[in-house]
Amino acid sequence: MEKHRAGVEQAQGMLDVFTSIGVQSFDLTQTSMVGRKLSYRAGCGCELLRRWIPNILQSAIALQRNVIIRPRGATVKIIQLDDLDNVGLNHIRPCAFLTLATSPGNHQAWVAVLECTPDWLRRLRCGIGADPNASGATRIAGSLNFKEKYAPEFPRVQLLEAHPGRISSCAELERLGLVSGPAATVQRARQPSAATHWPSYERCIQSAPLAHNSDKPDISRADFTFCLLALDWGWSAAETCRRLSEQSTKALLCGEPYVQLTVRRAAEVIARRRSPR
Repeated sequence: MEKHRAGVEQAQGMLDVFTSIGVQSFDLTQTSMVGRKLSYRAGCGCELLRRWIPNILQSAIALQRNVIIRPRGATVKIIQLDDLDNVGLNHIRPCAFLTLATSPGNHQAWVAVLECTPDWLRRLRCGIGADPNASGATRIAGSLNFKEKYAPEFPRVQLLEAHPGRISSCAELERLGLVSGPAATVQRARQPSAATHWPSYERCIQSAPLAHNSDKPDISRADFTFCLLALDWGWSAAETCRRLSEQSTKALLCGEPYVQLTVRRAAEVIARRRSPR
């Protein structure tokens, strides 16, 4: 009962923070464990959905259904940044009005800006390392994430932080270095290094998990693994940036901010590993 009450409070809190930035209604979908749509209702008002939430969550858990909402009608641009790791989440937190843990190690952040172009949105997702194909629909906090790979211990979607009314600006996100530049090849001068061999980028691609809702490898994860290995083998950050720019198609597309962010994340992990305990 306590878990159910906590789940209801998280779900209602999530609806409230969306409403605080101008969302007018939500599309409500329930899916099976394998992703098949089982029910759909468009345009549910926030107050109505808040009243339904206790019963919705209770029946969804009993029937092993995923509860998914899509916010509608906001006057600001709402941006979903999906499939973030801990480092990416920490970089975007100062600007996010909502952050979620959707499954172990995977996070989601939502940012509101007054307006932006589709190209700028693409470059933000590239720069932060988020899923470029995020749909704008999300599992509601307090529900269980029913996927076969998690059985029998299905994780609960958790609301991590909510900042009602927080609206950021494109300039603020750019100042934080989270927005990639126009597609360009990054040229860097080679600096001397003690390392003599590079990790195999092809192996990093082959070993990468599949991208979210795709049968193709997650290039962001492959790029991160490559940088982690390169730094651990003795290559400098500048050399690793240069090499990643030459190897990765995503680096070519997203430009220098994405490259620098990926190398910086890897360097932070290496530093933690090597720090005294």
